[in-house]
Amino acid sequence: MGIYENHIFPVIMDIALAGVKEDRRELIGQASGKTLEIGMGSGVNLPFYTNAVSKVVGLEPCAAVVETAKRRLAAWDAKGALQTAAGSFEFHVGGSEQLPFEDHTFDTVIACLVFCTIPDAKSAATEMYRVLRPGGKLLFYEHVCSPDVWMSRIQRLVNPFWKIFACGCHLHRDTEFLFQEAGFDFQTIRRYRNERMSPPFAAWMIRGEATK
Repeated sequence: MGIYENHIFPVIMDIALAGVKEDRRELIGQASGKTLEIGMGSGVNLPFYTNAVSKVVGLEPCAAVVETAKRRLAAWDAKGALQTAAGSFEFHVGGSEQLPFEDHTFDTVIACLVFCTIPDAKSAATEMYRVLRPGGKLLFYEHVCSPDVWMSRIQRLVNPFWKIFACGCHLHRDTEFLFQEAGFDFQTIRRYRNERMSPPFAAWMIRGEATK
């Protein structure tokens, strides 16, 4: 990965994620037990984990971004900004299509604005299901294909150019279907357009909880 992917785009993502900070805080705050966050990125969600988690395992394919997450964790710990002990966090470099964990390992899995960029999203959904214990929960917050016909057409038109700018992000994935196909049972799901997300063609969201 080059300078753009390692250093410039993560800054752009931090700016974009700041606009949905409260959404992320509410989602991450529901995690409990041993938790896996796939596509952890630069660690912007780390302060939102509560003492209901026993361990947080963060997975991210870019090594340089993982190093940023580690530095941020240390800085937040020094400031007393973490809700759970810094020693409860563990970081791994790797993709989500072949998770390096045993079956039924986690009580919670987090998918937060990541499924748009996973190359083989179907395999990733299957792997999340595999490593989740029976009765465990998947907490998700993802931007997806629009149900509006015209907006969906715009997404498909823009997508080839958007993927280059956004390091592989797809605008029109049906992530809800991928979760269903993997075997997850939705407990709550909200489908909506988030007015705080920009640009508008990337603002169609699903958010909720599913169980194994």
